[in-house]
Amino acid sequence: MESTAILQAPWREPGEVLGALGVRPWTLGLLSGDEKGGWSYVAAEPAATLRMAPDDPRDPMAALAELAGAPAETSPDGPPFQGGVAGLLSYDLADRFEPLGLPRHDGWPDLACARYDSVLAFSPDGRVFAMGRGADPAAAAARARAWIDLPPRPRPAEIGRDLAADSAPAYEAAVAQVVARIAAGEIFQANLARRWIGRLAPGADPVDLFLRLAETSPAPFSAYLQLEDRAVVSNSPERFLQVRRAQGGLVALTQPIKGTAPRGAGAAADAALARELAASAKDRAENLMIVDLMRNDLARACAPGSVETPELFRVASFANVHHLISTVTGRLAQGASALDLLRAAFPPGSITGAPKIQAQKVIRELEGARGPFFGAMFWLGPDQTLESSVLIRTVGLVRDPDGWRFEARAGAGVVADSEPARECAEAEAKFSAIRRALDG
Repeated sequence: MESTAILQAPWREPGEVLGALGVRPWTLGLLSGDEKGGWSYVAAEPAATLRMAPDDPRDPMAALAELAGAPAETSPDGPPFQGGVAGLLSYDLADRFEPLGLPRHDGWPDLACARYDSVLAFSPDGRVFAMGRGADPAAAAARARAWIDLPPRPRPAEIGRDLAADSAPAYEAAVAQVVARIAAGEIFQANLARRWIGRLAPGADPVDLFLRLAETSPAPFSAYLQLEDRAVVSNSPERFLQVRRAQGGLVALTQPIKGTAPRGAGAAADAALARELAASAKDRAENLMIVDLMRNDLARACAPGSVETPELFRVASFANVHHLISTVTGRLAQGASALDLLRAAFPPGSITGAPKIQAQKVIRELEGARGPFFGAMFWLGPDQTLESSVLIRTVGLVRDPDGWRFEARAGAGVVADSEPARECAEAEAKFSAIRRALDG
């Protein structure tokens, strides 16, 4: 029977702790830059790992459930995540739930996650909890507590080099093709991404890029996962799925982002751009299509009649863009779990389009394999609660004999009245925070 131990630890910035641990395989960082306050987590040295290649015949949700083990209670006085399973769901994992013949991307696993018995949690009010689970939870908590005292890792001055982008005219031509297919009635919307590639500078590691991004462009769902030969760095503002305990059961929530405007050069210009976004018929329609899609996805795992939309078209401002965000909630059906909801809703609708299946086929045609891009990073607690983010504003890194090469993608939701040049500019605006971090 698993139990939990929670120790207090002295305050230290979560990024400093992650920087000290970050080059170790299976180090995980989930850092919240939410101005309203959010929990941050750092974990390492997992008790067990799961990495599923595209040809692995196992059912991914069954494998995740086996890794997580039997449900267990958590401390009511502790953080939301008190240890459990966390990791990466690559976009192309979707082919296992709805076979579309999705290509696979450059050796990325469909799924890479681990069971973390030792976790550090950083509260919004400045407290640190070292947590341990398992047969010897006190020892696991003490191991996490020791991470606080690790010496800081020197940070390189130069992070990235050799940055190059796919052709802007080619991207605009692909956008125009999507607009034509919408006009022909094939789809209503598709999210199409542009690609950037480059290398990290000698002496720089993926965690250095992540920490600079977290400092210069705080995001509510910043995420970092270091594997043996790969790493994911995400500066995501978008929640995918949350499952929490309430009303005597499990309650689901998703907050899709659709609708984007750049930040203005001054306060007046910035406010004007936010007002323009809030009033934009195009952006509201784009958002509403995905709200309807996510309502349908949640309904597949929620009790009939429980799916609601308590918030539409809220303007949220981030370091480089304004966004429209809506909220959809539901109560999980009797006997349904967070993993059932993940299966029902993956991949995130905001980065596919509508209708979802046909939009995925269009994306496959025009963009190819996505690998980690536009998948999800998640944690799953032993009490069956869940938090996950959409992997937008994300960099995938691969180690080779010369160091680290990287790829990043940023895209736009293409609808009937999309203008290719504007969609290309939107993708640039979304990528700009990563560009600044790479350039220093």
